[in-house]
Parts: sequence; structure tokens; C-alpha cells
Amino acid sequence: MDRSQKADAIVALNANLQEVGVVVVTRNLGMTVAQSSVLRGKIREAGATYKVSKNSLAKLAVKGTPYEALGELFTGPTAIASSVDPVAAAKAIVEFAKTTDKIEIVGGAIGSQVLNADGIKALATMPSLDELRAKLIGLVQAPATKIAQVVTAPAAKLARVFGAYAAKDAA
Repeated sequence: MDRSQKADAIVALNANLQEVGVVVVTRNLGMTVAQSSVLRGKIREAGATYKVSKNSLAKLAVKGTPYEALGELFTGPTAIASSVDPVAAAKAIVEFAKTTDKIEIVGGAIGSQVLNADGIKALATMPSLDELRAKLIGLVQAPATKIAQVVTAPAAKLARVFGAYAAKDAA
């Protein structure tokens, strides 16, 4: 990799870090190509990205981003998972880490808030942005449904009473 390619890699990684909501730093401990492919597939499905980068380039790329404090985590064979959704990357990495001991979660960050490995695992247990939106819509719709039921209940009772009287008179 020559100097211009390194500069391009730093600019691309920096631009990605400016846009994402969460960054997870992992240490790869001898993953096979097949395991790496499975991990990349799961991360892609979650809407996240996974990038193996040289530590020196990653340290330069985090400068000027909210993730500048992560520079000290880049030691050894590291990779960066990131996503706009603050939970997606963490969930994908933690789920994959449960299946193999070839990947170690080093830490990460949400904005300028740095998290250790336990913080990333706790973040992975939270519902995703889409799940939270669905719950919020359900909560908003529930009162409207209950109000409609309460408003229509007296009319339905009145209709049943009239129907009973009509049936009684017809008999």
C-alpha cells in the first residue's frame, strides 16, 4: 500500500466514522476465511459495516471524529464494526462472538461515550431502532383503540336492547 492509498483509506474511514452512531472495536484471534465471511454476512444483514484496518491508519482516521478516544484500543489484529443504528453493529458482533472464541470485543463508543467490552454486550441487549419505533407506534395506537371501543360500547348496548325489544314485540 503506497502513501496515496493509505491517505485514501484514512479519508474513507474518517468519513464513515463521521456518519455512524456506534463503533465496535474487535480483536481477531485467528479467524478462518469461512468464519470471517459468516461474520461479514451477519453484519451486512444487520445494516452495519465491518472493516479490518491497519492500527496506525485507524488511529489517524479517528482523529477529528467523536470516536477519537478509541485510538488507544487499536493494538494487535483489530477490526472496526460500525452502524448508523446505535445497536445493530453491537448485536451482530456479540451474537457472532457467542459462537466462536476467535473474536474478542475490545470496546467501542456511541458518539463520544466510550464503552468497554461489557458496555458493548449490554448495548447489544437493547432493542434496535426499528424495534423501538414499532413499540412506540403500538403505544400511540393503543389509547386510540381503547377510546374507540369505549365510545362505541354504549351504542352497541343500546342496539342490543332495541333488538331484544323488537324480538319480544314480534313474538
